[in-house]
Amino acid sequence: MMKTPHAECSHSPEADIPSNYSRLIARELGLSARQLPVLLSGTGVEVAQLLREDSLFTVAEQIGILRNALALSGEPEFGLRLGTRLTPATHGAMGFIAYSSPDLFTALQAIHTFLPTRANFIQMDLQQVEGHLECLVNFHVSLLDEDVERCLADAMVKVLFEFGEFIVGRPLYEAEVCFAHPAPAHRAIYADYLPGRLRFGCHQLTCRIPMAVCQKPNASANHENYRLALQQCESMLARLQTREPDYRTQLKKMMLSRPPGTLTEGEAAASLFMSKRTLARKLKQENSGFRQLREEILSRQAVNYLLDGQMPVEAIASLLNYHDSASFRRAFKRWYGCPPEQYRHSVGQ
Repeated sequence: MMKTPHAECSHSPEADIPSNYSRLIARELGLSARQLPVLLSGTGVEVAQLLREDSLFTVAEQIGILRNALALSGEPEFGLRLGTRLTPATHGAMGFIAYSSPDLFTALQAIHTFLPTRANFIQMDLQQVEGHLECLVNFHVSLLDEDVERCLADAMVKVLFEFGEFIVGRPLYEAEVCFAHPAPAHRAIYADYLPGRLRFGCHQLTCRIPMAVCQKPNASANHENYRLALQQCESMLARLQTREPDYRTQLKKMMLSRPPGTLTEGEAAASLFMSKRTLARKLKQENSGFRQLREEILSRQAVNYLLDGQMPVEAIASLLNYHDSASFRRAFKRWYGCPPEQYRHSVGQ
């Protein structure tokens, strides 16, 4: 049997949970900007904090927001719904590393390692038992009521299934989930969200996946390219740190936390709880625009990749999510006045 080293859990009262999870909660509830105070009631969090891309919440604040959300939804399966919205791309660098891993086993190891950077009150250990990989999940929160704990468990398991489905390329029918909470009245709804066998009233929240499934190659994996992409994004994000970010900075951070070029203007506006027209107006006041910012990010990344080794232009085009290298070459020539190969040659001289 293989078991990962047991890490000490942090019980720090410091704020270290990214605010994007709470914004996703608000979006799943369909709340408008005017309704956000209801979600934040009793938590001590201000609407302005929630809307800031770089805000961090304490465990108590995050649990309070989740408790309010569960009450507002009026649906016991809210955790499953929320887990569906928490796709790999919503987990920042942790998600980026996981979904670019060579297989599900490596991805789950990345989640085990980096989960404390996203939610330090959730601990996930891994162990191999009889041809299966077991993901054992614990919540280190005092005075956690049953409904919120069930909601957390449902969301966490659904998140693991989202990663699994993305990497394996299909639902994890072979998986087995052991929930610690008793079978709820809405038990039948679980099958709509989680394939495989489900058990309730178990000793430990556990997700069991056959090792054969965990070791299937990830068709989207490209270790070297994504390693470089992660390094570039982290260095660019570090240069964007500011206490009072404007809308340009907030959008740049959003763009850098997603696969290159994939953030749409509609998604960005929704994340900021405003219309596309309002976002466009605010950017115009800052002498900027959505397309201009996207081009700025992509052009900077393109040059960084060109100058970092001898990565083929075709690979750079793919990494930046261009449909083909011809489209990328046209964009690069528009940015810098020459083809990428010529730029690399001239700078390298």
